[in-house]
Amino acid sequence: MQLLAKHWSRIAVTLIPLVFALLHATGIVRIDVLQRLDDIIYDARLRATMPNTLDERVIIVDIDEKSLAEVGRWPWSRNKLADLVDELFERQKVALLGFDVVFAEADESSGLKQLRQLAQNEMRDQAGFAERLAQLQGSLDYDAKFAKSLENRAVVMGYYFTSDRDGRSSGVLPAPVMEKESLQGRPIKFTGWDGFGSNIEQIARAAPTAGYFNSITEGDGVVRSIPLIAAYKNSYYESLAMAMFRMLIGKPTVEPGFPQERFLSRNYQGLESIRLTQADRTMAVPVDERVAVLVPFRGPGGVAGGSYKYVSAADVLSGRVAPGLLKDKIVLLGTTAPGLLDLRVTPVGETYPGVETHANVISGLLDGRIFVKPDYAIGYEVVVLVLAGLALAFTLPLLTATRAVAMSVVVMLALMGLNFWLYQGGGLVLPLASAMVMTLTAFALNMSYGYFVESRSKRELANLFGTYVPPELVDEMVKDPDSYSMAATNKELTVMFCDMRGFTKMSESMEPTQLQELLNGVFSRLTHLIRANRGTIDKYMGDCVMAFWGAPVDTPNHAALAVKTAIEMSEAVASINADHRKKGIPEIGIGIGLNTGSMCVGDMGSDIRRSYTVIGDSVNLGSRLEGLSKNYGVTIVVSESTRKLAPDFAWQEIDRVRVKGKEQAVGIYWPMGTVEGLDRAAADELKAWTAVLKAYRAQDWDQADVHLLNLARMNAKKFLYDLYTERVASMRLLPFDPEWDGATNFDSK
Repeated sequence: MQLLAKHWSRIAVTLIPLVFALLHATGIVRIDVLQRLDDIIYDARLRATMPNTLDERVIIVDIDEKSLAEVGRWPWSRNKLADLVDELFERQKVALLGFDVVFAEADESSGLKQLRQLAQNEMRDQAGFAERLAQLQGSLDYDAKFAKSLENRAVVMGYYFTSDRDGRSSGVLPAPVMEKESLQGRPIKFTGWDGFGSNIEQIARAAPTAGYFNSITEGDGVVRSIPLIAAYKNSYYESLAMAMFRMLIGKPTVEPGFPQERFLSRNYQGLESIRLTQADRTMAVPVDERVAVLVPFRGPGGVAGGSYKYVSAADVLSGRVAPGLLKDKIVLLGTTAPGLLDLRVTPVGETYPGVETHANVISGLLDGRIFVKPDYAIGYEVVVLVLAGLALAFTLPLLTATRAVAMSVVVMLALMGLNFWLYQGGGLVLPLASAMVMTLTAFALNMSYGYFVESRSKRELANLFGTYVPPELVDEMVKDPDSYSMAATNKELTVMFCDMRGFTKMSESMEPTQLQELLNGVFSRLTHLIRANRGTIDKYMGDCVMAFWGAPVDTPNHAALAVKTAIEMSEAVASINADHRKKGIPEIGIGIGLNTGSMCVGDMGSDIRRSYTVIGDSVNLGSRLEGLSKNYGVTIVVSESTRKLAPDFAWQEIDRVRVKGKEQAVGIYWPMGTVEGLDRAAADELKAWTAVLKAYRAQDWDQADVHLLNLARMNAKKFLYDLYTERVASMRLLPFDPEWDGATNFDSK
């Protein structure tokens, strides 16, 4: 006891993470990062334990790109859908058909409505028109034909709930599966909506069983669960997966399953399960507090995912699927075509077909493989936190650093082992992040208490600038933290704007994930070059990166470093393009603008979001110069102020320009490399080019043409020389202008 008393301050510090973890677990103070970490742990565990096997019971009839190309754009006319339904039941002999689509409007594609209007108006006096229309009406009423194909068949229609249309609704809802009275007054937290979009009455009457296809999108935009039962105006409706499962097993009644009295759930007022009762048999489907289940994903999803067989709707409709191939199968009609917007972000894929989420739930219900966060999850989390937290608090202060590491590792392994065992053995998804973070934080606080107190100012500085500035510069800054701050100040800096060329064209021909990978790879490589040359990343803007040199750490040679970086970036893109050509990937280009001048640098933004950035007229000029690079066929355009501060480079003057928003013309240059690395041929070319500019600005067009012809022999492929040849030809038609300063005006950005 005396030993513990001696370390009471360290024990108290170690208990701090336990207090916060308990506040989070009990819901008093929600710590979003812990919830996000729990989601990450769940997602990783789910991916690691998925069966990755084919479920042959469930077939997805896919309205894919092929189907849209053959049959036509969606929605299809209902007579075609009637043919599809007849094919599935009569020729394929499927056991059950579920629609992951809704038919919320009447089908007027046959022209029947217009014919009826003609019969009542313009053609009412035409003998035989009404009679002929009556004969044709049966074949032209596509909704009636579709409804007839659905009658007396094992069909579950789909619909959706919404809360984004001011409670508006359309179509006809199916009969609810539960009423409010069955809940015995308990305040169940059903997922609820105030509007819906359902099937038209004619179809709803023909196929009265229906389920909603809504899922639950978490705060991070990921779909992990589906509510089995949802609330709408004091009645309760079932999901598409639940409706299909109930039809498969004989349409049992749906009842709320209240938790049994036990210590960890004594005060819990939610539902423990949904009970499906039929005669003397009862099946309990566990649900969480939202009356939802976690989707038991089988694999990565999609046609190539291997979890379910996908059959093109066009192949079914055209009879190309062999008779009976789908016999006794559970069929879901849905879409993977990107244009129909039924792709979801899930733990196992960022473009996961929505129809497959319902297939997974059906498969899980059939196998009894349902994962759920139980009603006693809070009690479990509290007990685990208290036991682990107290064990750490009263042992870590007494241990050496090595033994403290071992103790913390043992506790973490025990927590992970228990959690995984309950997941695999009982299908229980229980929180783990709070206990893991508490263990790590308790260890860190216990071992580093003195260090953190003594070096707080240095850590704050590193945290402020660590995401903007290269690590080696942060190391310099922490040696004298009082010399640096986020306060705005005016300094001479060099700013860079680098824009990727051809990005829009690539975005039209590449998949989003491929485009993301390419863009991230290019930016990563360019960013490493910026940071290796002591540059500060300002921001990424779509396919553009902005950086600057000279702050927060003073860098006297900031202009030279920026030029060196630009040249290296241009060389890196050439290397990337060589690799792209081998792989058959579209090549990219870049345009870089550099300018040096006085800028305001500091922490700027709103009370919601701020960043360490630069602003000012010199920054705007740098942006304008980047845009000029494509006009002159070069990758790098540098202002005169930057050129003067980088004398070690060989420069080719491109032009004098007057950009939008600037009255004064500025010289712009292209860096040919270092002075030492300039070969004889390049030096001769530069000398001839200087003569071109001299003649051009003197309006001596004949002399300019002579020098340009000489340059064409030296370097026939250079766009800049062709540009000036065209300019000279155009200027030759104008009279001599003694007021002309030789500058080119650019009125657009």
